Amino acid sequence: MDKKHLPQKRKPEWVPDNASRAFATHVIEGKETSNISSPVHQGKKHKSPVYHVDELFEGIRRGSRTHLSRAITLIESNSHRHFEQAQALVKLLLPYSDSSIRLAVTGFPGVGKSTFIETFGTWLIGQEHKVAVLAIDPSSTISKGSILGDKTRMEKLARAQNSFIRPSPTSGVLGGVARKTRETIIACEAAGYDIILIETVGVGQSEITVRSMVDFFLLIQIAGAGDELQGFKKGIMELADLILVNKADGDNQLKAENYAQELEHLVHYLQPITPGWQVHALACSAYTSLNIAAIWDSVSRGMQHAKSTGFFEQRRKLQLMEWFDTMLMDGLTHLFYSTPPIKTHYQSLKQAVLDGRIPATEAVQNILNLYKQ
Repeated sequence: MDKKHLPQKRKPEWVPDNASRAFATHVIEGKETSNISSPVHQGKKHKSPVYHVDELFEGIRRGSRTHLSRAITLIESNSHRHFEQAQALVKLLLPYSDSSIRLAVTGFPGVGKSTFIETFGTWLIGQEHKVAVLAIDPSSTISKGSILGDKTRMEKLARAQNSFIRPSPTSGVLGGVARKTRETIIACEAAGYDIILIETVGVGQSEITVRSMVDFFLLIQIAGAGDELQGFKKGIMELADLILVNKADGDNQLKAENYAQELEHLVHYLQPITPGWQVHALACSAYTSLNIAAIWDSVSRGMQHAKSTGFFEQRRKLQLMEWFDTMLMDGLTHLFYSTPPIKTHYQSLKQAVLDGRIPATEAVQNILNLYKQ
């Protein structure tokens, strides 16, 4: 048969343009396509799609990765119509969520987060868990491009039946992380994923935001990279429940183990973020699977400790309040800047400040007065 008559593979709309076959499309390619309706396009070709909330809900509850992917696309949409549909869907899914262990995995680029997640996630699936990986990509505020890059390296994990991998670009807006990632977690939990791994780029404010939505926080380091390069400072260390020194293999194993011992002494002087829990440092290897089982044992003990002390439930409630407060602030900010007087005079007042015609304090007061009118 001539190639031009062969059926052409279609890339789903949620896949980045530069994604390879190892991306999440690979795990759903050729599956679960016969019983799902594509988003309905009405009118012109480029109008935003209409999603069927009930269909998405039913598909997610059946464990369909195709439906889950479309639901996350709906959640991440900036369309006002999609926002209302997404909230309706989240409301349906909410009673079926809150059933997973939520883990953050962070560290400076180059420490091997993706390789670790693939090894760790594959091991967890071997222990009969279902694993969802959400890679939070803050995106460059300058180029609007990806900071984390195309998450296509987890080929083995992507092929696993009980895995789901999804990047979550935020276009530089951390408020997007607060709402969209939390709602994506709800969707993944409702689909039956009992381990949620949230990867962050490890270089900024996103770590603090993610700490407020997870149960356990893994900080990955490597030996010999320098404290400054790794963002090794008290602030990020105090977020961690477990510190890993990755790449403890080959000629680097002894160095990594020694560095882990140094960190083990250091963390005893830090205030743990989980009351009563002693933070530890552990050398590991994503290539040889060194201490992968020990990492899960530490996570399990951390969860048991948090639940036995009542802190787990308290933390989950704090997560909900953080979600509420963040969304409220985002909503108020949007409401403020969309007010007609502000839209009319905001740029001219900014220019007046830049030109030195009025001080910034006076310009701010003028804007606030406009909002009060």
